[in-house]
Amino acid sequence: MSIVITGATGQLGRHVVEALLERNVPAEDIVAAGRSVEKLAGFAERGVRVKAMDYADARSVAAALKGAQKVLLISGSEVGQRVEQHRTVIEAAKAEGLELLAYTSIANADTTGMRLAAEHQATEAILRESGVPFVLLRNGWYLENYTDQLPGTLAQGGLAGSAGDGRVSAASRVDYAHAAAAVLVAEDQAGRIYELGGDNAFSMADLAAEITAATGKAIIYQDLPAPEYAGMLAGFGVPEAFADILADSDLGIARGDLLVSTGDLRRLIGRPATSLSEAVRAAAAAA
Repeated sequence: MSIVITGATGQLGRHVVEALLERNVPAEDIVAAGRSVEKLAGFAERGVRVKAMDYADARSVAAALKGAQKVLLISGSEVGQRVEQHRTVIEAAKAEGLELLAYTSIANADTTGMRLAAEHQATEAILRESGVPFVLLRNGWYLENYTDQLPGTLAQGGLAGSAGDGRVSAASRVDYAHAAAAVLVAEDQAGRIYELGGDNAFSMADLAAEITAATGKAIIYQDLPAPEYAGMLAGFGVPEAFADILADSDLGIARGDLLVSTGDLRRLIGRPATSLSEAVRAAAAAA
């Protein structure tokens, strides 16, 4: 068995490799593929095979997938370029005749109207047309989307957004990584769709309350019109186009686009998903 993890230099990819090793997948059966192989040296020292791969370089993709039975295609990070990058991987997978391709899509990809989902929706369509056996891992939001911003939130003394009273089913990267590993080692996964999210959805007001409880500093959530929120993000240095996408994603949260109630994540990882309280308290302790 050869399992290729694309984007293995990223945070999710690294966690997936670790999760496979924890499941006693032999290191030599795992291929960690990424653009900066020097960042994967630690895995190489543990016997994991490391290969250079760039989504935009078809030759490197084909070389990384050579001999693979299963591949985890972690969605690229370059918004606006991801569809063609993903197509390159899917075409290489088809040529290789592999057993399964798992793709990290977005929660509720078939119903959401979020702009950020468009490239995921297009990738899912390419997969369906490709003839490649695939499974969809429709990941919800990362808890780290919020906890990584904790120092800034505390410095500013508040939270802002455009999510209204909407709730989001977020989980940790480690949770999603363990779910991916579970699917990759299981049998008969082709054709399945997993809607993945935390066990207990929360609103931005809930997030503010958890930060207050964990830090002792009063944090209040301020809801803003999407254009105003996007402008605020741009003022903090977020590129304008991406600021618009983030504000639009908050509108998706307000509509319930990132609510997940399937329990798929909990079942795959065999334990409760990381809670908001656990994540915020850990981030506060590390701050």
